[in-house]
Amino acid sequence: MNAVRLPVAEAAKQTSSQSASQSALSECVSRTVRRYLADIGDAECSEGLHAMVLREVEGPLLREVMAFHEGNQSRAAAALGINRATLRKKLAIYGLL
Repeated sequence: MNAVRLPVAEAAKQTSSQSASQSALSECVSRTVRRYLADIGDAECSEGLHAMVLREVEGPLLREVMAFHEGNQSRAAAALGINRATLRKKLAIYGLL
C-alpha cells in the first residue's frame, strides 16, 4: 500500500490553486475520460464505459484509503461513507484483504 500524504501546507497550496469550478479529482477524471474516448474513437467499451470507470477507480480508491487509515477498516469505511461489511466485500473483490 503506497498512499502518499502531502504536508498540510502543500495540500492547502494545491487546493487554493485549483479552479473554483472543478476539483483536482474531477479535472483528472475529465482529462482521463477525454483521452480514453479519443483513443478508442467510435469503438464501444465491451463492458460499458460507466462500469469500466467504476472498476478502474474503485480499486485504487480502496487501496489508498486503507493505506491512509493504516489498514483500519472501521475508519476507512467511515471515511468512504460505507458500511464496514460492504468495505470488506469490496476489499475481497479487489484482492485487498
